Amino acid sequence: MRTRTLLTLTAAVAALALPAAVPAAAADTPVLTTGAAGGTPVAVGDTLTAPLASGTSATFRSSAGGSSGVSCTSSQFTVTVTDNPTAPGTATESLTAHTFDSASCSSNVTGVLGVTGIQVANLPYTTTVSSEGAVAVTPPSGSTVGTTVSLRTLLGSINCVYEAPGLSGTAANDDNSIAFADQHFTKVSGSGLCFADGYFTATYAPVTDGSATVFVN
Repeated sequence: MRTRTLLTLTAAVAALALPAAVPAAAADTPVLTTGAAGGTPVAVGDTLTAPLASGTSATFRSSAGGSSGVSCTSSQFTVTVTDNPTAPGTATESLTAHTFDSASCSSNVTGVLGVTGIQVANLPYTTTVSSEGAVAVTPPSGSTVGTTVSLRTLLGSINCVYEAPGLSGTAANDDNSIAFADQHFTKVSGSGLCFADGYFTATYAPVTDGSATVFVN
């Protein structure tokens, strides 16, 4: 009996010495989630889209903060998520489309009768979104962010071609937006009716993955 009691006590002490089973830790929150901050992770390969924020316009002005240039009330971008690491960090996307509906575009430049199209060149671009909300758009190596603005003028149709080394923007969770302000482009070809410098401003919201809004963590 004494031997059995000693063995039982030894087993109990050994059991107490063993570490308690710890539940598996919850998956770390990635930079991009849907539904809420800290919500459902956005999967690599998902397609995200965003139209212009309601009631706003995408503008391409001849000066920073100016009023002369081109304005469009319908525009959208589309990206594919290529990396969504644990936050804090930087998610990476491929910008595959950035479109402007020419029917929604107008110009107040003297001598310009209308806008026939805005085409974005050299796609796809690499887009990064950091946990701090910094957005960067980078063209392929050796290329530029290129935009051709086609206009109807008193002298006929003209194409104004602009380039920028890249774009910088800001992501915000309060309206699930990505905003660009006075991003500078330089004219590389076009008639004298094309302004020498272009400044792009637009706010796209909401950014969605399917029907779910996207948040930055």
